[in-house]
Amino acid sequence: MTMSRRRLLKTLCLSPLALSPLALSPLVITPLATVWRTASASASPSQTAPLVIHGEQGPTRFDVEIADDPQERNFGLMERESMPADHGMLFLYDAPLGVENGFWMYRTLIPLDIAFIGADGRIVDIQQMQPCKVEASSCPATQPAQAYHAALEVNAGTLEKLGVRVGDCVSWPGSNGQCG
Repeated sequence: MTMSRRRLLKTLCLSPLALSPLALSPLVITPLATVWRTASASASPSQTAPLVIHGEQGPTRFDVEIADDPQERNFGLMERESMPADHGMLFLYDAPLGVENGFWMYRTLIPLDIAFIGADGRIVDIQQMQPCKVEASSCPATQPAQAYHAALEVNAGTLEKLGVRVGDCVSWPGSNGQCG
Protein backbone atom coordinates (compact mmCIF):
# COMPACT_ATOMS: atom_id res chain seq x y z
CA MET A 1 0.00 0.00 0.00
CA THR A 2 1.38 3.39 -0.98
CA MET A 3 1.07 6.13 1.60
CA SER A 4 -0.13 9.51 0.39
CA ARG A 5 1.64 12.66 1.54
CA ARG A 6 -1.47 13.72 3.51
CA ARG A 7 -1.63 10.37 5.30
CA LEU A 8 2.12 10.47 6.02
CA LEU A 9 1.85 13.98 7.54
CA LYS A 10 -1.15 12.93 9.62
CA THR A 11 0.76 9.89 10.92
CA LEU A 12 3.79 12.01 11.78
CA CYS A 13 1.69 14.60 13.58
CA LEU A 14 0.13 11.95 15.78
CA SER A 15 3.42 10.26 16.67
CA PRO A 16 4.87 10.90 20.16
CA LEU A 17 8.09 12.23 18.61
CA ALA A 18 6.15 14.97 16.85
CA LEU A 19 4.96 16.26 20.24
CA SER A 20 8.44 16.28 21.81
CA PRO A 21 10.15 19.61 22.60
CA LEU A 22 12.85 18.70 20.06
CA ALA A 23 10.29 18.46 17.28
CA LEU A 24 8.67 21.75 18.34
CA SER A 25 11.98 23.65 18.52
CA PRO A 26 13.29 25.59 15.53
CA LEU A 27 15.46 23.71 13.07
CA VAL A 28 18.97 23.36 14.44
CA ILE A 29 21.84 22.70 12.06
CA THR A 30 24.57 20.71 13.75
CA PRO A 31 28.10 21.56 12.65
CA LEU A 32 29.99 18.69 11.05
CA ALA A 33 32.68 18.92 13.75
CA THR A 34 30.05 18.18 16.40
CA VAL A 35 28.77 15.20 14.44
CA TRP A 36 32.36 13.92 14.11
CA ARG A 37 33.00 14.34 17.86
CA THR A 38 29.76 12.52 18.70
CA ALA A 39 30.64 9.66 16.36
CA SER A 40 34.21 9.68 17.66
CA ALA A 41 33.13 9.45 21.27
CA SER A 42 31.30 6.23 20.53
CA ALA A 43 34.37 4.95 18.69
CA SER A 44 36.71 5.30 21.64
CA PRO A 45 37.43 1.93 23.22
CA SER A 46 35.90 1.15 26.57
CA GLN A 47 37.56 -2.22 27.17
CA THR A 48 40.78 -2.12 29.16
CA ALA A 49 43.18 -4.88 30.04
CA PRO A 50 46.50 -5.36 31.80
CA LEU A 51 49.44 -5.84 29.45
CA VAL A 52 52.93 -7.01 30.43
CA ILE A 53 56.14 -6.74 28.41
CA HIS A 54 58.66 -9.41 29.43
CA GLY A 55 62.31 -8.67 28.72
CA GLU A 56 65.74 -8.18 30.29
CA GLN A 57 64.33 -5.17 32.14
CA GLY A 58 61.91 -7.47 33.97
CA PRO A 59 58.12 -7.30 33.64
CA THR A 60 56.82 -3.91 32.50
CA ARG A 61 53.11 -3.37 33.09
CA PHE A 62 50.63 -1.14 31.29
CA ASP A 63 46.88 -0.65 31.50
CA VAL A 64 45.76 -0.61 27.87
CA GLU A 65 42.59 0.21 26.00
CA ILE A 66 41.74 -2.50 23.50
CA ALA A 67 41.02 -1.44 19.91
CA ASP A 68 39.82 -4.62 18.23
CA ASP A 69 37.24 -3.49 15.71
CA PRO A 70 37.72 -1.28 12.63
CA GLN A 71 36.02 1.79 14.12
CA GLU A 72 38.12 1.68 17.31
CA ARG A 73 41.33 1.06 15.37
CA ASN A 74 40.63 3.90 12.94
CA PHE A 75 40.03 6.43 15.73
CA GLY A 76 42.82 5.16 18.01
CA LEU A 77 44.23 7.91 20.25
CA MET A 78 43.02 10.84 18.13
CA GLU A 79 42.18 14.07 19.94
CA ARG A 80 43.69 13.00 23.28
CA GLU A 81 45.70 15.76 24.92
CA SER A 82 47.49 13.44 27.33
CA MET A 83 47.73 9.86 28.52
CA PRO A 84 48.90 8.51 31.89
CA ALA A 85 52.48 7.18 31.86
CA ASP A 86 51.44 3.57 32.51
CA HIS A 87 48.64 3.51 29.93
CA GLY A 88 48.43 2.77 26.24
CA MET A 89 46.32 1.38 23.45
CA LEU A 90 46.59 -2.13 22.05
CA PHE A 91 45.45 -2.62 18.46
CA LEU A 92 44.42 -6.23 17.79
CA TYR A 93 43.88 -7.82 14.38
CA ASP A 94 42.29 -11.12 13.38
CA ALA A 95 45.06 -11.91 10.91
CA PRO A 96 48.66 -10.71 10.55
CA LEU A 97 49.17 -7.48 8.61
CA GLY A 98 52.03 -6.89 6.18
CA VAL A 99 54.61 -4.11 6.26
CA GLU A 100 52.50 -1.99 3.91
CA ASN A 101 49.92 -1.58 6.70
CA GLY A 102 51.18 1.27 8.81
CA PHE A 103 49.90 3.78 11.33
CA TRP A 104 49.48 7.51 10.92
CA MET A 105 49.11 10.35 13.39
CA TYR A 106 46.35 12.44 11.80
CA ARG A 107 44.48 14.35 14.53
CA THR A 108 46.65 12.67 17.19
CA LEU A 109 47.91 15.34 19.56
CA ILE A 110 50.56 13.50 21.58
CA PRO A 111 53.81 11.89 20.36
CA LEU A 112 53.76 8.11 20.69
CA ASP A 113 55.97 5.03 20.70
CA ILE A 114 54.61 2.11 18.72
CA ALA A 115 55.66 -1.49 19.23
CA PHE A 116 54.59 -3.83 16.45
CA ILE A 117 53.93 -7.33 17.83
CA GLY A 118 54.16 -10.57 15.84
CA ALA A 119 51.75 -13.51 16.06
CA ASP A 120 54.08 -15.18 18.59
CA GLY A 121 53.72 -12.23 21.00
CA ARG A 122 57.24 -10.88 20.40
CA ILE A 123 57.96 -7.27 19.48
CA VAL A 124 59.16 -7.16 15.86
CA ASP A 125 59.73 -3.39 15.57
CA ILE A 126 59.63 -0.24 17.70
CA GLN A 127 59.27 3.26 16.28
CA GLN A 128 58.41 6.73 17.49
CA MET A 129 55.61 8.76 15.88
CA GLN A 130 55.04 12.52 15.97
CA PRO A 131 51.65 14.27 15.68
CA CYS A 132 50.66 15.24 12.17
CA LYS A 133 49.58 18.86 11.99
CA VAL A 134 48.78 19.01 8.27
CA GLU A 135 45.94 17.68 6.16
CA ALA A 136 45.22 13.97 6.35
CA SER A 137 46.53 13.28 2.86
CA SER A 138 49.93 14.72 3.85
CA CYS A 139 50.41 12.70 7.04
CA PRO A 140 53.17 10.10 6.76
CA ALA A 141 52.54 6.47 7.65
CA THR A 142 54.75 4.65 10.13
CA GLN A 143 55.33 1.20 8.69
CA PRO A 144 56.88 -1.75 10.53
CA ALA A 145 59.97 -3.64 9.45
CA GLN A 146 58.05 -6.95 9.61
CA ALA A 147 54.48 -8.26 9.49
CA TYR A 148 52.59 -7.86 12.76
CA HIS A 149 49.48 -9.17 14.51
CA ALA A 150 49.05 -6.39 17.11
CA ALA A 151 50.47 -2.96 17.89
CA LEU A 152 50.96 -1.16 21.19
CA GLU A 153 50.98 2.65 21.43
CA VAL A 154 52.31 4.38 24.55
CA ASN A 155 53.67 7.86 25.29
CA ALA A 156 56.77 8.69 23.24
CA GLY A 157 60.05 7.80 24.92
CA THR A 158 58.45 5.33 27.32
CA LEU A 159 59.69 2.13 25.71
CA GLU A 160 63.30 3.32 25.47
CA LYS A 161 63.22 4.68 29.03
CA LEU A 162 61.96 1.32 30.33
CA GLY A 163 64.49 -0.70 28.30
CA VAL A 164 61.89 -2.41 26.10
CA ARG A 165 63.49 -3.91 22.98
CA VAL A 166 62.70 -5.79 19.80
CA GLY A 167 62.36 -9.46 20.75
CA ASP A 168 60.70 -8.78 24.12
CA CYS A 169 57.51 -10.78 24.65
CA VAL A 170 54.15 -9.11 25.24
CA SER A 171 51.21 -10.75 27.01
CA TRP A 172 47.66 -9.67 27.76
CA PRO A 173 44.51 -11.62 28.64
CA GLY A 174 43.62 -13.82 25.69
CA SER A 175 47.02 -13.50 23.97
CA ASN A 176 48.87 -16.57 22.80
CA GLY A 177 52.38 -15.22 23.38
CA GLN A 178 54.77 -17.67 25.00
CA CYS A 179 56.15 -15.22 27.53
CA GLY A 180 58.02 -16.60 30.49
